[in-house]
Amino acid sequence: MENKKEIFADGIGQIHFAGGMVRYDFVSLQPEEDGKAPTPKANVRIVMPPQGFLAAFNSMQQLIDKLLEAGVLQKNEAAKKK
Repeated sequence: MENKKEIFADGIGQIHFAGGMVRYDFVSLQPEEDGKAPTPKANVRIVMPPQGFLAAFNSMQQLIDKLLEAGVLQKNEAAKKK
């Protein structure tokens, strides 16, 4: 891929299943008036079949495992106790 398009998102606003497809709505934080917290605004949607979703999830889980091993991320022990 020579001409890659890069899209920035602060996070995922929603993931839902409709019409037989998994849909990710990505959001960017938009500044508000002084002193107010930024508001997430949807900026792009990715739609993929369930098989693609599973493949993406597996890839993300593998990356999470590598980041944990490298010490970049830490497990949230408090969440495990709930």
